[in-house]
Amino acid sequence: MAQAVNVNFRMDADLKKSMEQACSELGMSMTTAFTIFAKKVSREKRIPFDVSVDPFYSEQNIHYLEKIARDIAQGKGHFAEHELLEVDD
Repeated sequence: MAQAVNVNFRMDADLKKSMEQACSELGMSMTTAFTIFAKKVSREKRIPFDVSVDPFYSEQNIHYLEKIARDIAQGKGHFAEHELLEVDD
């Protein structure tokens, strides 16, 4: 068996707690989960799930939000009451 080495990285405390809980429910430790991930990446030479960008952070949307912020700062903002939107996950 190859010698085991430690790998250290930083993670948000809430994310770590949530992942520990999920791993526990799956009957494994975080170490086991990361080892599975590392083996799959090594074997397949790819990230084993889709990685995508949240469309909220698109260049077009950021420019739109910056324009609104400028309008508000210049006193040109128009605010109107509206119904809350339901978002399906």
